[in-house]
Amino acid sequence: MTLTTLRVAIVGAGPAGIYAGNLLAQAVKAGDAIGAVEIDLFESLPAPYGLIRYGVAPDHPRIKGIVTSLHEMLDAFPETGSARRTIRFIGNVEVGRDIALDELRERYHGVILATGALRDAALEIPGIDLPGSYGAADFVAWYDGHPDVPRTWPLDASAVAVIGNGNVALDVARVLAKHAVDLRTTEVPDNVLAGLESSAVTDVHVFGRRGPADIKFTPIELRELGEVPDVDIVLYDEDFDGIDPAAASNNQLKVMLRTLSSWRGRPSTGVSRRLHLHFWHAPVEITGEGRVEGIRFARTAPDADGTPVPTGEVRQYDVQAVYRAIGYYGTRVEGADFDERRGIVPNDEGRVLGQPGLYATGWIKRGPVGLIGHTKSDALQTIGHLVADAQSGALADPAVETDVLDLLDERETAYTTWDGWLALDAHERALGENHVHVRERVKVVARDEQVEISRPGVLTR
Repeated sequence: MTLTTLRVAIVGAGPAGIYAGNLLAQAVKAGDAIGAVEIDLFESLPAPYGLIRYGVAPDHPRIKGIVTSLHEMLDAFPETGSARRTIRFIGNVEVGRDIALDELRERYHGVILATGALRDAALEIPGIDLPGSYGAADFVAWYDGHPDVPRTWPLDASAVAVIGNGNVALDVARVLAKHAVDLRTTEVPDNVLAGLESSAVTDVHVFGRRGPADIKFTPIELRELGEVPDVDIVLYDEDFDGIDPAAASNNQLKVMLRTLSSWRGRPSTGVSRRLHLHFWHAPVEITGEGRVEGIRFARTAPDADGTPVPTGEVRQYDVQAVYRAIGYYGTRVEGADFDERRGIVPNDEGRVLGQPGLYATGWIKRGPVGLIGHTKSDALQTIGHLVADAQSGALADPAVETDVLDLLDERETAYTTWDGWLALDAHERALGENHVHVRERVKVVARDEQVEISRPGVLTR
């Protein structure tokens, strides 16, 4: 039996949600058991792309290619026979605030959660809540111009600790160590440039509890670290005892260990800033009276299984700020079950447990690990199950037939659209062309300003 039109809502317009929408549209187009598909892609922010727009350092030129790819996916299925876009972008709408998950579920055959992980994972050590102790996600959101964070950031510390050995830790460390002049040609907002120009930082220390052979960076991220102008990379020979690049478990790690080895021989050049990489350090306490004044680590070493264990030695470093970059934590959606320990929606290969017709993909499905490629394979698995459920008749028909935009209009919700994003995109690019430091774009930061550019007059109706 052929389902005439499959209606699906996707919550989250980052890579996970966009991949899911694109793969679903392709699957229906290629099959014959479903006549057509209508997909509404909901996003709590006025603009699409999620962490690609608001979670990646602005000095990564390769991100432009990812954004272009995501743009093409959303633009690839312009209209159905009824002149309705196959994939509609509905921005500035938060599920649980502007519309309930149950209200979506009664309007669609299926709902896919792709909300990702926006919060920092907790680090439960004494002193973690002292002023001057920050989550990396908040700092990244600030320098990426997220509309819901303060416009200023305290950068009065001369010595800073960054805890973590992944790409986010490197991004945070690189932006802290980098001179603002070297970010002028990126899309970093002007308020961020002004903040970075007044930064007092001289030394950034990155700490990992494991050794160099267990780093979670990617080679390109590590290489970029060594190319920052007027910044010395400082390594410590004691951290590399017994480390042989030739014995690395894979080629990527071999390349990174060789990179680290080459930096060990660099002489100090007397530049104004230094970026220190420390290994075998497990954080035990942030110290200070009223604010961060230092951080204490247990020196670690591998046991017989390679697990880092304390050696009994404790080291203290004088720093005035600490950034934890030890991972992200999933974003709960009101109305969906949530595993507090893992930070995910409980699911079986993307089917949300106990809630037929509800699905998950991306980090909210499997946890905040992996790169863009993993997100695509995640979406492929989830979409495969949704299409199979639709073909078998397991999905209930929508109880409400009216367009969801009618409900949002009744509530005077200032939602944005794909055409609105195109207008905002053009506006930001024009700001970049006319900027004193010519850039590809200058981000509009304020939420209301983004909405007004996207849908003039909607906020004053």
